[in-house]
Order: sequence, then structure tokens, then C-alpha cells
Amino acid sequence: MKKRMVAIFMAAAMTMGLMACGNTTSEATVSKADTETKEEVKEEVKEESAPAEAAATEAETETNKLSGDLVIYCPHPLEFINPLVSEFENQTGVKVEVVAAGTGELLKRVESEQGNPLGDIFWGGSLSTMMPQMDLFENYQSINEEFVQEGMKNAEGPLTRFTDIPSVIMINTDLIGDIEVNGYEDLLNPELKGKIAHCDPSKSSSSYEHLINMLYAMGNGNPEDGWDYVDKFCQNLDGKLLSGSSAVYKGVADGEYVVGLTFEEGAAKYVADGAPVKVVYMEEGVISKPDGVYIIKDAKNMDNAKAFIDFITGKDAQTIIVEQLNRRSVRTDVPAPSYLMPKEDINIIYDDENLVVEKKEEWLTKFNDIFTNY
Repeated sequence: MKKRMVAIFMAAAMTMGLMACGNTTSEATVSKADTETKEEVKEEVKEESAPAEAAATEAETETNKLSGDLVIYCPHPLEFINPLVSEFENQTGVKVEVVAAGTGELLKRVESEQGNPLGDIFWGGSLSTMMPQMDLFENYQSINEEFVQEGMKNAEGPLTRFTDIPSVIMINTDLIGDIEVNGYEDLLNPELKGKIAHCDPSKSSSSYEHLINMLYAMGNGNPEDGWDYVDKFCQNLDGKLLSGSSAVYKGVADGEYVVGLTFEEGAAKYVADGAPVKVVYMEEGVISKPDGVYIIKDAKNMDNAKAFIDFITGKDAQTIIVEQLNRRSVRTDVPAPSYLMPKEDINIIYDDENLVVEKKEEWLTKFNDIFTNY
């Protein structure tokens, strides 16, 4: 330290002499000497504080450093979209534009915009609908994959799962009376004829998932053996087929229908609000499918799109999804809402995803042909 101080004193003395002669070159020399001394001190401090800084860096995510825009194509209802988008904007400063429409309409938009995409994120759509369209999306794995449940991990590349959604039967408890409904078989009760809310599966992904669930559950694992049940079920619909998913759970909650076939979230929000409804998990078997979020290929706001994937699979967003939006998280460290049946108590069954993709158009046509007969 003494040698260092002497060097600094000598450099300062030289500077004063040279400045008197009007030489400005030595200013850089002195500044450099002084800077080097300060940098050595800084290095000593930095070494001492390195562990704390490293911890802070690990805790800070890239989303806190972003700006610009993000365009999201999303078929979810606005009451689901808005809380999560607002939180993302607050955390990142990114300005989000949401284009809300049906899954099929938005997919056509992505297809038509290939090479010059106007959207960055596609947020929603059932797996059976989205799997055949994987070439429209970028490969990306979120920073949260280690926290995702084993069966929900992104093994495909473009497909990030962010919620877990069982198909359920929703019942209006004020209207059901003494009618027992524990599963699909009970929906054939003549007393329920014309009182069942169900969508056109070609227009609603939740209704198509129910068609798949019916075929596998009532066919004992062989979907081709389930069509006899579908025929009887369509007869009990009595010619009534709704045009949108929301019409099902709203129709049951408002007392227009006694029962409805919907996805868990659609019914759960009414249960959470204390409405006269209950959720039934079909005793013959329940298929629980994840909902996905995808980065559109060649997205113009790629960094922001990746940040959104990381955000929506993060613990903060997943907690909002559970506590405010009545869905199940895909994370191992975020438990399901307390008012929903634990998944281990549900009779979970599985479909063949490849077969479902292959048969989609055939099954939709067959359902339509059966329904129009009644």
C-alpha cells in the first residue's frame, strides 16, 4: 500500500509540472493511474460481495429487462386472459396486444401469415387440435421445465403445457332433484332428455375432448366400441346442440339446463363463487388434457415471446391460475384449488394421442351424422 501511495503522489506531482507547461497528455496518465487504483479497490469489494450478487442475479429474470410489444392470439375468455396479461405487463414493461377468437379461426390466421407473422404467441387450444399444427411453431423450452410434472413436460419442442384440464359433468343442484348423475351412463336417463347442455364438437375444443372421453370411457379403452353410447347420448340431447363452450357452463349455472358437459375450469369458477352447481368426474373414466402455449414461427418479438412462455410457467403466474382462475397447475410446487377433487382420487384414463389426431375429421363427421338423425 505504501508503494501504491508513493506512485500516486509522484504521478500527481508530475501532472502539476506538466500542466504548467500546457501539456494535457499527462491528464490521461494520471487518470489511468487513479482509475487503476480505484479498480483494484473495486475488485476487492467485488470479491467480498460476489456471493450476494450472484444470488441476486439468479433471482432476477430476463423478463425484468424487456421492452417493446407482444401480440398474443388466444381463444381463452377475457376473464382468464386479463389477470395474467396484466401481471406480465407489470413485471416486464412489455405492451401486450391480445387477439381473441376461436381456436380454429386463429390457427387459420397463423397459417395464412406464414413468412410474415403478425402474432408472436398462440395461447390455448386442445392438444388434439394443436398437435397436427406443430410445424407452425418454434421449438422452445421454458426455464421452468424442471418444475413441471413428469407427464406435462415439453418433449415435442414447440409444445409448452401450462394448465391441466379434466373433462367434467356440471350439474345444477337446484334442478337435479333426485336424479343421480355419477358419469356418462347416467346422462341417458329419460328424465334428462333435452336438459343436457352440450356443444358442437366441431366448434368447441372442450366438447371435442368430451367426445374423445366418451369413446374411450364407454368403449372400455377401444374408441370404436364407444359409438353405440354416442348414438344413445345424441338421442337424449333431443336436437339441442350449443355453439360455444361458454354457453354450456352459463346455461347450467343460469338454470337453462340441468347438466352440461364442459371442462373443469368452466364449472369450477361457479363452485368457487358459491353458485348452486357441482362438478362430477365421470366414474367410467376422465381424460385430463393439458392446455398449451406456443411461440409462432419467426415471431417478430421473439425475446418477448420467450419471456412470456417463461412467465406463464413460472410460480407467480401458476399461482394466479390456481387461486384466481380455477385451473390446475402443471407445476409440482403449486397444488390444485382446495375445492376441486384431488387428481389421485379421479379415475384418470388415457387416449392414444396419435390415433385421436388421425381420426379427428372422421370422428367429427360421424358425430354430426348421428346427431342429425335425431
